[in-house]
Amino acid sequence: MLKLAVFDFDSTLMDGETIDFFAEELGLGKEVGFITEEAMSGRLDFFESLQQRVRLLEGLDYSIVEKISQNLPYMNGAIETIAELKKRGMRVVCFSGGFRSATSYAKDILGYDADFSNVLHQKNGKLTGLVGGDMMFGFSKGDMLQRLQNLLGVKEEETLVCGDGANDLSMFAHAGTRVAFCAREILQKEANIIIKDKDLTKILDKLN
Repeated sequence: MLKLAVFDFDSTLMDGETIDFFAEELGLGKEVGFITEEAMSGRLDFFESLQQRVRLLEGLDYSIVEKISQNLPYMNGAIETIAELKKRGMRVVCFSGGFRSATSYAKDILGYDADFSNVLHQKNGKLTGLVGGDMMFGFSKGDMLQRLQNLLGVKEEETLVCGDGANDLSMFAHAGTRVAFCAREILQKEANIIIKDKDLTKILDKLN
């Protein structure tokens, strides 16, 4: 019986990449988007790519960050899927290599129990180009998942994880149910459930 479900945020619970939306405000959407894609496909180190992308955001007004974070397009079926998993007695958590400005705001809207993500450093109302937090490295999601499993007394076979990119591989290593959602090939290879449509409720069909 599944007891814990962990979802990625960007391109999983949310339709798009938060950092790419920020970059578009500075006219850097293509440049940052390219780095994001390289990182998610496993061709760039996640930590280095995150630092590189955040550096490019230096000077962006934090008020714009908040506005974008509070107006993101959530993935089709996200609310319904989380509600159903909780109804089945599961704890639902979000792990994101993205940012708390987005994941904490979305928590009550989408209904998950907790979020672990990164924080964009700001000073005098503007981004400094620095970042820190819970999900800085390629291994962070797996590391946090193991700690959460120990804390909650949940076994690997009682855990579902769902993501789309290379930085989700580390949590796939510690879960019995591994969902690749509209995912890069590198993640599909490690999954035992593959969803190719942008509809999270498709996961529920696979669990019945």
